[in-house]
This record gives sequence, structure tokens and C-alpha cells, in this order.
Amino acid sequence: MSKNHTEQNPLAQRVIELIKKKKPHSVQQLIELTKAETSIPAEEIVKEITQLQVEGIIKLEEPPRSTSQSLSSYLRQTEAYWYWATVFLAIATAISVFTIAEDAYPLAYIRYILGSVFILFLPGYAFTRALFPNHTPFQTSSKALDSTIRIALSVGLSLALVPVITLLLDYTPLGVRLTPILLSVLAVTLVSATIGVAHGQLELRASKEERNDHDI
Repeated sequence: MSKNHTEQNPLAQRVIELIKKKKPHSVQQLIELTKAETSIPAEEIVKEITQLQVEGIIKLEEPPRSTSQSLSSYLRQTEAYWYWATVFLAIATAISVFTIAEDAYPLAYIRYILGSVFILFLPGYAFTRALFPNHTPFQTSSKALDSTIRIALSVGLSLALVPVITLLLDYTPLGVRLTPILLSVLAVTLVSATIGVAHGQLELRASKEERNDHDI
């Protein structure tokens, strides 16, 4: 079938027009759209689409297999490693506080180091991940600079969140004591991190779908 013949073929032109205007996500969707508008049998439409592919007028591509279609699969990818590190450090801190005495040197240093990270960094980091899962709101020229900004935001938010949590506890029967503060900060960190990883999975999948041309 020559190019001149294709230009004179109403079905071929209709298929090309539907691809440009409707942007179908799959060959099956293209067939259904063409059939609905022309009432031509599906077999003839498939034959015409195949011919257009052979002539190089349209290009049919197999859609890329997404590895982040579900949250469970996303959690096994490198993009979610931050989540597991956050959860591990938060839980490790809680365990160290409840199991290591303040005067049990040198083990107490583990408690102090984890406690510092837990108070000064983790709550803010998890919160920034919930708000900005994959990129900070500031445009940066490199990933390293983006990470630096996220660290700065994490420290700043942690210094703001922990006093607020403490203030709220002061108005509850729990009071401002070590255990309520620890568990409250732990809850805020884990909840924020979980929201962040779920948000990141959805954002990453949406960006991949936007970049891909699907089947056609």
C-alpha cells in the first residue's frame, strides 16, 4: 500500500486522525474508537492498523512494565529505602530508650546518639517527605543540592514539631514526661513517613505515565 493510497483511504486517515486527537492508550482502545465512529468490522480495522505500522506511518510500542504499580512493589525499590531507614532508626531509638539506662556506659552513648537524631532530624524529615515525597519545593541544579535543602528543612521542622508536641502533651493527662513525648514523636514520625512513601509512589507512577506514550 503506497503513501498515495493511504492518503486516499478514508479508514487509514480516520485511524491517524483518532490517534492524533484522542490519543488512545492501547491498540484495543484505538480499534474501539474507530469502530464506534465508522461501524467498520474490527477485523478490517486491525488489518488497516497493521498496514499503517508496516508502512511506518504509525508506531506501535509495547508499554513499559511499571515496577511501581502497587505500594508493596514500590517499597522494595531504591526510592523507598529512606522509608525503611526512617522506620528502623525511629524504632531503634524507642527500644534503646526503654532498654538502656542513662548511666549504662558505654551503651548509653548509643541511646544519646539515636535520641539526638530522633529529636533533631527524623520528625522533620518524615514530615518533609509527606509534603514533598520526591523533590523539595525549591528548584535546584543537582540532586545533591536538593538533598542538602531537604536536610536543612528536616532539622528546622524537627525543631518546630517537637516543641509543639510537647506543648500539646502539657494540656493532656499524660503530661510532659519522657515516655509520652517519645511515643508521640514516634507516632508523628511513622505516620508522616508512611504518608510520604504512599505519596511518593503515587507521584512517581503519575510522572512515569505522563512521560510514556503507552502503546502508540
